[in-house]
Amino acid sequence: MSANNRFLLIIIGAAIALLVGFRVLAGFLVDWSWFSSLGLAEVFWTRVLARIALFTAVFAVSAALLIVNGILAQRRAGPRRMLRPVASPWNSIEGLNPPAALEQLYRNFPWGPAVIVAGAGLGFLIALSSFGVWDLVLRYLHQVPYGEKDPLFGLDIGFFLFSLPVYEALKDWLLFILVVSGIFAAALYWVHGAIIVDQQRRYVAPAAAAHISVIAGLYLVAKAADFWLQRFGLVYGDNGVVVGASYTDVHLQMPLFWIMACLSLVAALVCFANVRGQSLKLPLFACFGLVVFSIVIAPLAAGVFERFVVKPSQLQLEAPYIARNIAMTREAYDLNRIEVKPFEGDDALSYASLKNNSATIDNIRLWDYKPLLSSYGQLQEIRTYYKFHDADVDRYWLDGRYQQVMTSARELKSDLLPSNVQTWLNLHVIFTHGNGVAMSPVTKATEGGLPALYVQDIPPISNGGPKITEPRIYFGEELESYVIVKSSTPEFDYPKGDQNVYAAYTGKDGVKIGGLANRALYSWYFGDINILLSSYVTPESRIVFHRNIASRVKKIAPFLRLDKDPYIVVSDGKLFWIQDAYTVSSAFPYSKRMEDGTANYIRNSVKVVVDAYNGTVDFYIADAGDPLIKTYARIYPGLFRPIAAMPADLRQHVRYPEDFFTVQADMYRAYHMQTPEVFYNREDLWQFPKRPASDEGDAEGRMAPYYLNMRLPGEKETEFVLMLPMAPNQRDNMIAWLAARCDGPSYGKLVVYTFPKDKLVYGPFQINALISQNTEVSQQISLWNQMGSRVIHGNLLVVPIDDSLLYVMPLYLRAASGQLPELKRVIAVYNGKVVMDESLAKVLATLFPAPNGAAADAAAAAAGAQNPLPALKDAAQGKGPASDAARAALDHYNKALAKLKAGDWAGFGAELNAMKPLLEEMNAGKK
Repeated sequence: MSANNRFLLIIIGAAIALLVGFRVLAGFLVDWSWFSSLGLAEVFWTRVLARIALFTAVFAVSAALLIVNGILAQRRAGPRRMLRPVASPWNSIEGLNPPAALEQLYRNFPWGPAVIVAGAGLGFLIALSSFGVWDLVLRYLHQVPYGEKDPLFGLDIGFFLFSLPVYEALKDWLLFILVVSGIFAAALYWVHGAIIVDQQRRYVAPAAAAHISVIAGLYLVAKAADFWLQRFGLVYGDNGVVVGASYTDVHLQMPLFWIMACLSLVAALVCFANVRGQSLKLPLFACFGLVVFSIVIAPLAAGVFERFVVKPSQLQLEAPYIARNIAMTREAYDLNRIEVKPFEGDDALSYASLKNNSATIDNIRLWDYKPLLSSYGQLQEIRTYYKFHDADVDRYWLDGRYQQVMTSARELKSDLLPSNVQTWLNLHVIFTHGNGVAMSPVTKATEGGLPALYVQDIPPISNGGPKITEPRIYFGEELESYVIVKSSTPEFDYPKGDQNVYAAYTGKDGVKIGGLANRALYSWYFGDINILLSSYVTPESRIVFHRNIASRVKKIAPFLRLDKDPYIVVSDGKLFWIQDAYTVSSAFPYSKRMEDGTANYIRNSVKVVVDAYNGTVDFYIADAGDPLIKTYARIYPGLFRPIAAMPADLRQHVRYPEDFFTVQADMYRAYHMQTPEVFYNREDLWQFPKRPASDEGDAEGRMAPYYLNMRLPGEKETEFVLMLPMAPNQRDNMIAWLAARCDGPSYGKLVVYTFPKDKLVYGPFQINALISQNTEVSQQISLWNQMGSRVIHGNLLVVPIDDSLLYVMPLYLRAASGQLPELKRVIAVYNGKVVMDESLAKVLATLFPAPNGAAADAAAAAAGAQNPLPALKDAAQGKGPASDAARAALDHYNKALAKLKAGDWAGFGAELNAMKPLLEEMNAGKK
């Protein structure tokens, strides 16, 4: 290679290194500025200093070991005899002839500095891997005892959560560095001719044999430690019967690990004794024997033991270990606090039962989130660049009633702007934020079958919903790109007729970028030269980024697993996101892994609140007993606060998260069986109820949990509950239902209500079949479909009322070419009877007629009969006491119809009751 080519390669290499360095430096400075703007600089520096310290330690030790090892090899190899007629890498290089030239090149090569540079380079590469374990080290140094011991070793479970992962990482590093050291030394010996391996000759100089023997001995000592640590790994085993250490593991595999550890030490002694040997035969023989024992004899012995000793008496022998698996899995998923209660399912619902549970009836959810989002999109997105990402279920005290509502944030999705106006100015300076929410009750609909909006339009108008004084949404689920606020041009706020209203950001978030250096930094970081060149950026300008709430929280606390469904809350006139977060681990002993295989321990330890306008992020500890979150609180003092510090109004909207509940329910399917014999035979295995294929193209799946305002059996007050029916394995009937309480002091309490084993209770899939087979329902659906419309079946809800079950399903109708679903029918099923009508109130009036003749009045009103109306109108136009009573009765009658159309069953009944004495008074006057 010519000198010019070498110089060009050096320039290119230096340029690449410079670009990478700039990129790393830019990321560091931007992160520092961002964390500082949130008041979290201490969190940033804790993480940075931990990485630097760990990298420095690993690099220093790794490089020192490799350099010392290389220098020893270099010195012990001695001078190379160039004229020796043996093959070597030097002799194979073309153009190096005669041997004198090789000799001269060899003698002039700077071996000492080269060894140091190579050792340091290898140490640097090895140290890079330490960036992935800094979190383990911090947890180890700040660990909190779990307070419970594992059943096999009697160690605190914290040893497995915090210490063992670090010991495993240290062992892996030690084994790897010794392998690299051996290869490094062997390569130097080979270069110097002290090791020769070719077709004609195998030669190892005594010095090389001694050196490599020592390294091999050290490796075998580390391997003995590895076998010792592998004993603890038995608690993570899974043989299909036992999760954790089984009978074979305890009685054979553990002794085998001790034997292999001892054999490793014996082999290490053989290697150390070979320092005066002339070859590597003895070390190789010792290592070969260990390999044969560990990968052939030990597994074979375990297999024979399992087949001929354990299998014939498996249940008897494995029962104690199954019991350990049950107990530890229940502990890992917090299943021990599930309270079991009987539920008769006695089919004793009546008019009086519904009246006593009117708060439950008034909050039966008739709006599924997909049809609701479609309706919101058509009615409330206002402009094409607004987007409703999701509809969240929550509850509010509105008009003196505890109401369940669905809320969706109106976010701005800038890439939905017309393509011809997607300029840098519009995308990053003018169109910066969403505006307000849409909110509607879960049960009510307008006369046309559309959502009855409590909060609507821009700026948000409250129609019985909470008032919003700061509706702007700068942080959300759809917001990804950066924006620049406090620029020289106002931001678009919302459309108003043919005009636009503009505003300026006055919130707390954003990093100042007004100076030239900052503009250059962020221009480099985001790869956008406009930040540097734009005249719209002023000295007061700030850049707002990490606006997606999930990525924002993850940036601050990457050690937390986030729930997939953050939800928007209106509190004190402002908008906040509540994000549930979990601490998870895959190191809990004897615990079964989740369905996705990622972890075997989980707690909903943190509630994160993100201000949709200011971007502030507050972390509240929801499970103070979790040792993982207590450890993180030690690592990051000041980051976490107790849940009691959350504003009281926000705390009323905290809910039990669906992801956590689903994981617990999935584990409880098997781990409600606490008797080893029953668990072994899977005699009482449960499953999630099946969900039929949807009209939206979703394949048949399993039913998901859902939120419900209801009064739990035996409780006095209505509360917000997350619930899920359960079915026996391979069956469709219902065997139990699981509920998680979300309100007040009862938050987090889990209850499973079990049905009598000798009674058949229809499950959701069977009820779906009953509905599909109903003649009235099928004829109506066929008629709609023939008229060019499309029928959408809503999700079937199982609604427990007292000791009985009511099943409710909404039906939506959408034009074949439209995107505006309308709630057209409600189907309810009770005691095998299927009823369909225009509203829930009408359906329930048919299923549960009112006593003492009131049923006829209710049925007439529910059918829309007008019989009483002419008489009431005529009487109301007269004079005297009778006409006053008639006017009052007519008023109650009109109100009853309005309540009926709105689906307010309790209000409908109340208006009918109020009308009755007035009609009696009128009747008495006639007599």
